Amino acid sequence: MTARFNPLEADAHWQKVWEERGTFHTSDSSGRPKTYVLEMFPYPSGRIHMGHVRNYTMGDVLARYRRMNGFEVLHPMGWDAFGMPAENAAMEKKVHPGAWTRSNIATMRGQLKRLGFALDWSREFATCDPEYYGHEQALFLDLLEAGLVYRKQSEVNWDPVDMTVLANEQVIDGKGWRSGAAVERRKLSQWFLKITDFAEELLEGLGELDQWPDKVRLMQENWIGKSQGMRFRFALEQPIGGHRDLEVFTTRPDTIFGASFAAVAADHPIALTLAEGNEALVAFIAECKAGGTTAAELETAEKKGFETGLRVVHPLDPNWTLPLYVANFVLMDYGTGAVFGVPAHDQRDFEFATKYRLPIRRVVAPAIEDADLPIGGEAETGPGVIVNSRFLDGLDVEAAKAAVIARAEAESWGEGTIVWRLRDWGVSRQRYWGTPIPVIHCESCGPVGVPKDQLPVLLPEDVSFDIPGNPLDRHPSWNSAICPRCGAPGRRETDTLDTFVDSSWYFIRFASQPTDKPFDRAIAESWLPVNQYIGGVEHAILHLLYARFWTRALKRIGLLDIEEPFRGLFTQGMVTHETFRAPDGRWLSPDEVEQKGGTWIESATGQPAQPGRVEKMSKSKRNTVDPEPIVNQYGADAVRWFMLSDSPPERDLPWSEAGIEGAWRFVQRLWRMSMQRAEDGDEAEGEDKALDRKLHQTIASVGANIESLAFNKAVANIYELANAIEKAPVSRSRAKAIETLVLLIAPMVPHLAEQAWATLGGKGLIADARWPEADPALLVEDEVTIAIQVNGKLRDTLTVPKGSARETLQEMALASERVVRILEGKPPRKVIVVPDRLVNLVA
Repeated sequence: MTARFNPLEADAHWQKVWEERGTFHTSDSSGRPKTYVLEMFPYPSGRIHMGHVRNYTMGDVLARYRRMNGFEVLHPMGWDAFGMPAENAAMEKKVHPGAWTRSNIATMRGQLKRLGFALDWSREFATCDPEYYGHEQALFLDLLEAGLVYRKQSEVNWDPVDMTVLANEQVIDGKGWRSGAAVERRKLSQWFLKITDFAEELLEGLGELDQWPDKVRLMQENWIGKSQGMRFRFALEQPIGGHRDLEVFTTRPDTIFGASFAAVAADHPIALTLAEGNEALVAFIAECKAGGTTAAELETAEKKGFETGLRVVHPLDPNWTLPLYVANFVLMDYGTGAVFGVPAHDQRDFEFATKYRLPIRRVVAPAIEDADLPIGGEAETGPGVIVNSRFLDGLDVEAAKAAVIARAEAESWGEGTIVWRLRDWGVSRQRYWGTPIPVIHCESCGPVGVPKDQLPVLLPEDVSFDIPGNPLDRHPSWNSAICPRCGAPGRRETDTLDTFVDSSWYFIRFASQPTDKPFDRAIAESWLPVNQYIGGVEHAILHLLYARFWTRALKRIGLLDIEEPFRGLFTQGMVTHETFRAPDGRWLSPDEVEQKGGTWIESATGQPAQPGRVEKMSKSKRNTVDPEPIVNQYGADAVRWFMLSDSPPERDLPWSEAGIEGAWRFVQRLWRMSMQRAEDGDEAEGEDKALDRKLHQTIASVGANIESLAFNKAVANIYELANAIEKAPVSRSRAKAIETLVLLIAPMVPHLAEQAWATLGGKGLIADARWPEADPALLVEDEVTIAIQVNGKLRDTLTVPKGSARETLQEMALASERVVRILEGKPPRKVIVVPDRLVNLVA
């Protein structure tokens, strides 16, 4: 019997046993209750990182725990395999994107398997598999037939380096999220999914997602952006080019008397008309197109405008006109592409008015008598009463909104309406490594869907990345096709689908994988919605919103009777590490630096290294830690234990060598305890009531904490029980406690648990064992510790039956040797008894 646990031997042995026995293969026909645990599937970038390890360890603990509680658990793994990084690698490394991707998948699969995750690998797929994307093409055609897909020319975010369209959410600080290149605006013919048709139900559905983080629901609510307000018209003082008025939308009609300017987007029809022959305006419009594109960027960017020389007439006063600007912060795809500015009560307008010295009129004040209170250094956006607004004075904000809308509708210059921030989802991408859009363009018939019996439309293998742009456009034969409708020569669509389409339904395919259709409805519905979904909060808008839309779209066309894809959502924190830089500014990895004499140096050169902030592990800052050498040194269980133990799972986890070493020591400690049980044999006698109670309290608390994903608390429960066991004398109670401890740690450190289970003579695999049941009678404390005080100072303690009478507690306190010595035989002047808590003797 070895005194030390050999993790590398145990890891390899038990992983082989699980694989040979198909331990974690899921049955669709099982009679056990079903539960679906899923972590967001990874992009095969080359190697897994510590963020992957943390994410998948959390899901694995929950999956193993539910399995031990009698559930049939679906816990699959696959690969989000399409996307630009593969094409970039093709250009840099002169390899085919498919070869690069599949090589990475093989590497990462091997790394994940070494961590012992309870995954059903039989359901594995990559989104670049023709079997997967062919079914995706079929679903696209179903949505096209149902009128939920359309094509139109629109202004897009164009990445000039990646040579593709980006969604607004993929533009960060005006730059492409992958290339870092300054994004341009272009007009292209694009395919769109009608996500706006579902705006109201996507918004209302958030109210039912009570197992989602509030912050994620709020982010989606803001992104969907339901705005109730008013659409109305300013008359142009002088019509131009057929334009006689300017239609605007506002959520604050109550502030209409605070207007000091009107503004249109750079691509508004009035702006384009004015730009004819006006080189200065043409240049300004070009500058706007080269700037930020997202609402968040426009909020922070410098507000710029071009005064057109036109003026608009205030609808409530024909003698009041406002200057009209073209402004860089107005978006054509929100509202009407035109706004009126109220600088006193909108920060964006305040910055603009300050820059161009426009009037700033207060029309909302804390009280009516504050009408002349000056506006300070920023806009006032809080509630109040309306002032300086004629017939609106004295009304609150909501009453004033209603009054203006009623006036506008009565006089026919405006109407109350609702506008959504959400825009239809542009899914066209001008790249090779993605799902081909299954459409053929015909001069006579227009765009025609590829017949389903011709799917999948396969990507050609013989492509070149020698020059930028989409290789499908210049392929000598692939893009030539015959129109399925009229038989005339046509051209195949060369755009591919946004990779977020791939991840909008992969969880359905995991649940059901027939060969002849995307999924079997009955089987998919038996698993869906996903009971627990785990992944980063950075996917709150893109992936999670698109998956919600896709699921509802499938319901609308009759393929699925599920509305929400994910019942429970958990967003884990990042794994972080200190950053280091060389004197020349180069980022240094943790294994390239060392500490000497209290200072950091670069190991290879001896030059000083500057430690920086602790930040999310990222390749760009080289502060990543490769899990493989850590697993080689400490074993999978120590890595898993560290990922669970040092921080609440929703918070960031700082990586530290001391932390992983501490986890490894505790794994060895658990092994020694289980070996001690084996050495004690079955001869131990006697009961330990306190240990029995601690054991059953731990059973209950560990289970509850795993179920609520409070893994660090479950770890703390295990530590406490281990301490209690080590302090307890040899007894039947201690033997039982050690045996049960092995079951309790099985979801967290499964290799050690299997080894200990086998050594202790457990039947079968511990992965198949049942979770221990807590005795309800032992969860209730029947003894309490009473504090004995003299003049308010603690002098002794007593352990007594819960609910002991006041007289009993007083007698026991007076009989305490310490108390007798302090009182010197004199009776106390007063005795204060608080049942089950304390006795205070006043001398």
